[in-house]
Amino acid sequence: MTEAKNVIGTKLELCCTSPMTGYYRDGFCRTGGQDFGSHVICAQVTAEFLEFTKSRGNDLSTPVPDYNFPGLKPGDRWCLCASRFLEALEAGVAPPVILCATHPRALEVVSLDELKKHALSE
Repeated sequence: MTEAKNVIGTKLELCCTSPMTGYYRDGFCRTGGQDFGSHVICAQVTAEFLEFTKSRGNDLSTPVPDYNFPGLKPGDRWCLCASRFLEALEAGVAPPVILCATHPRALEVVSLDELKKHALSE
């Protein structure tokens, strides 16, 4: 298996393990054939983004104990669907992005320039 890269061409870094994120729930924003949402953008969620995504039918702030999901709060990092990030971008509520933990499949939906404009300065 080849090493996963990020949007800037280096090794894909961990997004978050608390809460555990990623399509595979391993902390990385990797994707595969069954990941129809393409959960590839590592973002630090904001209150505005959480309200926005809830208004679109994807409530990420409410805990779902059956799925061991604690609910997100502002400041948490999470692997977002590329299409939801694009919707948030177009609505002016895109959260900051962690480029080193964002998978290159994100570039199929969002340009590197846009991702860089929203990059979290660490």
